[in-house]
Formats: sequence, structure tokens, C-alpha cells
Amino acid sequence: MKDTECPITLTSFPRLGCEDFTDPPANPPGPAARSFFVPDEIINTHPRFRTLTANIRSRRGRKVAINVPIFHDTNTPRPFRDPTIPFSRRVYPEDIDAQTAAKEDHIYMDAMGFGMGCCCLQITFQAKNIAEGRRLYDHLTPLGPIMLALTAAAPVFRGWLSDWDCRWNVIAGSVDDRTPEELGEKPGPYKLRKSRYDSVDCYISEESMLKPEYNDIPLVMDPAIKQRLLDEGVDELLANHIAHLFIRAPLVIFNETINQNDAIDSDHFENLQSTNWQHMRFKPPPPGSNIGWRVEFRSMEIQITDFENAAFAVFIVLVTRVILSFGLDFYIPISKVEEGMARAHHRDAVLNQKFWFRRNVFPPRRETSRPGTPRGSRPGTPGAGAEYEEMTIDEIINGQSSQGGFPGLVRLVEKYLDSMNVDITTRCEIGKYLSLVSQRASGTSLHPYALAR
Repeated sequence: MKDTECPITLTSFPRLGCEDFTDPPANPPGPAARSFFVPDEIINTHPRFRTLTANIRSRRGRKVAINVPIFHDTNTPRPFRDPTIPFSRRVYPEDIDAQTAAKEDHIYMDAMGFGMGCCCLQITFQAKNIAEGRRLYDHLTPLGPIMLALTAAAPVFRGWLSDWDCRWNVIAGSVDDRTPEELGEKPGPYKLRKSRYDSVDCYISEESMLKPEYNDIPLVMDPAIKQRLLDEGVDELLANHIAHLFIRAPLVIFNETINQNDAIDSDHFENLQSTNWQHMRFKPPPPGSNIGWRVEFRSMEIQITDFENAAFAVFIVLVTRVILSFGLDFYIPISKVEEGMARAHHRDAVLNQKFWFRRNVFPPRRETSRPGTPRGSRPGTPGAGAEYEEMTIDEIINGQSSQGGFPGLVRLVEKYLDSMNVDITTRCEIGKYLSLVSQRASGTSLHPYALAR
């Protein structure tokens, strides 16, 4: 770096894929990505990443197609047709794909680097045992869309202002290796609804057995894998989750790791696990290690300042303590979580969108309600009696103003800190972080990227 330069943390580099965006300049195409816009020189030099790039394209049978809606201001033509796409290039057979892959009124991208070139804020939690890990996995799942919208920091792609604020669907498209059969374009054994990078498809804690209707997304599984797990004593919920991972093909296999002793080495499992990129990840202990059961929260976007990143990291850690200490219940149908991930992409979703969230998160023994009021309902609320409703992010983070409404995650964290008798110095430091999260949810402290429009 030059003396006049300093690093900053950005979710997406705004000029990635523009002309001469690298220093020194490097020009596409390259044999791995075959991209119109990004050269192979930007790919990490480890063989894994160049192989991933090439194998996703090879397995798919064409280049990936990422289309992000353009932001229309007064000078944006309607329809918008990207003038920078070199439709006439014919270096590789896939070049003709752009004719049909690039959509009007969208920013078109065609390589894995556009997604895997993004940065995020992922937090991994150590659980004390498998049951606690599964519980955290489930109850953090509904928070994925909330935290994605709250931390949204990716409104620019290939130099164009987009009508999305998030990176998530860009990464999903960048690693979408589904074949025509898996996409349902041709007859095949099964159709896959999503890319291998997308939102969680099922709950896995045994608690969710009390609400089986909440696992309401059809789950495609490898039946042989599921039966083998069941035969070895794995319960059905966890067997479903693992068998669902195994519908994906391994994207990278190294010759020297093919023949392994699976009784003492988990590399074959991790090869699939690590390329199933859902917004939560359940991580078994590596064999022969003192590392325990872990859960990874993956939806948050990286922020520009270290303080912001610390604030969101500390906040989500404290939320896990609240969930476990107070025995909270955040379950909503998985389909509502999936719906929330889509809503989180909308411009200014943190202020203008509503997200499904549970009304009463406390266990029954903590509930207080008027006689005759259904559990989890609030008098005067439309659809009283339902266990979940649409809320703004401000309501989810800072609480609802109505009597008996959801108290808000910040207030629950403060209640937890009160119960732990946290010293005043630590409490003041944490208070600064909670204040930023609270203000971001209410719109009184906007992300600097909001000024871009």
C-alpha cells in the first residue's frame, strides 16, 4: 500500500468488474472464470478457489448469471440496458450466454468472484453440548433476515447503484452450480429450489418437534444418507439436516485426500459442509480435537468502522446469552424466514420493510395475560391468537409501544445484563454498542452508504 492509503472494511468493492479496477491493471477473460468483467488474477492463488470457480461453471454447464435490479434515478433510462456488457465477444463458448442471461433493468455479473469477493461479519459460538448447539441454531435462524437488513451495506455492484442494499443474493447466484435437471429445466431425479448458498431450510433442535408445522419447506434429501444416519441412532431431525446437505455435489476434491479413514477424519464431510453456505451453520467437533459443538451466524454484513463491527458482534453474542438464560422461543415457520431474507434485500428495508417475528418469546411460565386472552396474543391486535406477526425492525430491536407488545431485543439484553450484575465500566462500554444498534434500527443513525442515493 502507498503511504497515503489505508484499509477499510467494505461489504462489496463498488468498482469490482469495472474497467481497470485493479492495480496493476489485469484484463479478462481468464480460463477459470471466463468472465466478461473480472480477470482470473483476482482469484486467490490457492488451488481450491480457482478450482471452485471453474467447477461451478463446468457443473452448471454455463457461466453463473447474477442479476441485481438497477436503481432508477431521473437519469436512468427505462428500460436500462447495460452498455458495458461486451455482447459481441466470442472468446469462449459461454460468451453467448449473456444474450439471454443479462436482464433488462438489472446489473449483470457472471463470475464467482462477484459473490465470494464480498465480505461479511460472521460470528461462531461455542455451545456446551450438542443440544445447546442445536437450540442456538434454531432460535438464531429467525434473526438472520433481521440482522441482514440491519447491517445492509452493499448497494453498489460493478459501479452501478442497485435497488438492493445487501450482498446475500449476489453470493447465492455466484456459486449456483445447479444443473438444468436440478433447476427443473430438464427431467431429473429431483429439483433444487435454491442455490447451495441461501437461507436455512429446516430447524434441527428437538424443541422444534413440538411445532412440526414450522418446518414447512419441502426438504430434498439423500434417502440413503438419511437411512444410514437413522440406523446409527441419529434422530430424524438431525438426519434430515445432514441428508439435505448431501444432495449437493462436492465442488473440490484433492487427489491426496480421496482415500481417508472416515473413522478418524472428517474431511469428506467438511468438504460438503463447507460448501453448503446457509445463513446458519451447525458445526460438529473435528475428530481428535478439544473443539466442541459450534454454531455460526452468517448473515451480517461487514461495516466500515471497527466500532460498528464490534457493536454488532457483541450484540448478537449477548442475544445468544439471552436466549439460553431466559429460555426464549423465537420459532416462526421456516417459510417466513425465507420470505424475510428476500425482504431484507429491498432498498432501505431496515426502515420500510416488515419482518415476521414471534409475539411472545417467553416460556409459558413467564407469560402474563388477561383471563380469556389466547397465549401469545395482545388485545386489539389483528389476528389475535397467532404466535407471530409482521414487525418493523425498530419494533424487533427496540420494542413495541403497545401494552403487552414485544419488549425488543435491546431491552431483553439489558434485562440479562441486570441479572448478571455487570460492573459499571463494562456496562457503559456495552451501552455504547447497544445504542448504535438501537439507533440503526430506528433510523436515527444511518449507514454511510445510505448517503449514496
